[in-house]
Amino acid sequence: MSNSSSIRHFLLLALADTRQLQLLHFCLLLGISLAALLGNGLIISAVAWSHHLHTPMFFFLLNLALSDLGMICTTVPKAMHNSLWDTRDISYAGCAAQLLFFMFFISAELSLLTVMCYDRYVSICKPLHYGTLLGSRACAHMAAAAWASAFLNALLHTANTFSLPLCHGNALGQFFCEIPHILKLSCSHSYFKEVGLLAFSACLGFGCFVFIVFSYVQIFRAVLRIPSEQGRHKAFSTCLPHLAVVSLFLSTGTFAYLKPSSISSPSLDLALSVLYSVVPPALNPLIYSLRNQELKAAVWRLMTGWFHKH
Repeated sequence: MSNSSSIRHFLLLALADTRQLQLLHFCLLLGISLAALLGNGLIISAVAWSHHLHTPMFFFLLNLALSDLGMICTTVPKAMHNSLWDTRDISYAGCAAQLLFFMFFISAELSLLTVMCYDRYVSICKPLHYGTLLGSRACAHMAAAAWASAFLNALLHTANTFSLPLCHGNALGQFFCEIPHILKLSCSHSYFKEVGLLAFSACLGFGCFVFIVFSYVQIFRAVLRIPSEQGRHKAFSTCLPHLAVVSLFLSTGTFAYLKPSSISSPSLDLALSVLYSVVPPALNPLIYSLRNQELKAAVWRLMTGWFHKH
C-alpha cells in the first residue's frame, strides 16, 4: 500500500491506444485550443480597444473570455504533450497545480455567467436603474468578487484533496487532474470531508442555476411585453447568446458529474469531460459574436486595422 507522500507522479488517462489515433487527438486538441485562443483573444482585444464597448455587458464578457482562456490553457497543453510523446505522466506538483487552476477557472466561469445574467435582468427588467445598479464601481466589485470567491473555492478544494492519504495507486481515469478521480485513489472514509465540500459547492452551483432560471423567466416575461417587434428582437439578441453559453456549460458539466453509474464508461466519461472542459471555451466566442452586431463590428475593425498596419 502506498500513500500520498510516496507518490511522485500520477498517470493520466490515455486519449487513444494507437499511435495514429494519438496524433489525430493531438491535431484535434491543437485545432480546438487555437480556435479558443483566437476567439477569446479577439474578444478581449476588441472590448479593451473599442471605447463604445466599455459597458457592463462587454466588461463581463471580457472577464468570461479570460476565464475561458485560462480553462483551455490548464487542461489541453498537457493532454497534447502526452498524445504527441505517447506518455501519461504528470508530476504530483503539476497535478496539484492543474487541479487548482481548473477549479479556479471553472468556478470563475459559473460566477461570471451568473453575474452576466444579473446584468441582462437589470438591463431589460429595470432599465431606468441600470446606471445606478451597474455603475463602473459596482461592476468592478462584482467581477472581483467572482474571481476572489473562485480562487478561495479552488484553494480550499485543492488543499483538502491533496491532504488526503492515497492508497490505491496513482492511475487517474481522466485526461487531466480532477477531484472525483483523485478521491477514488484515497483510503476508505478519509475522503468524506472533501465529498462534503463538493456537495457544498454543488449546492452553491445549484443556487446560481436557480438564480439564472428565475432571472430568465422575468426577462422573457418583460421581453414579451415590449410592443415593437424590433425591440423584442434586440432584447432577445442580447440574451440568447448568454442563455446558449449557460445551457452548454451547465448541461454538460451536470451530466458529467451526476450521470448514473450504470451508464458510466471510460469512453463516455472522456467524451463528457471534453464537452464541458474543452468545447465551451472554444465555442463561447463564436456564440457571442454571431448574435452581437456591435461585437462583430469591433472585431472586424480590429482585424482590418491590424492587417492594414502589416
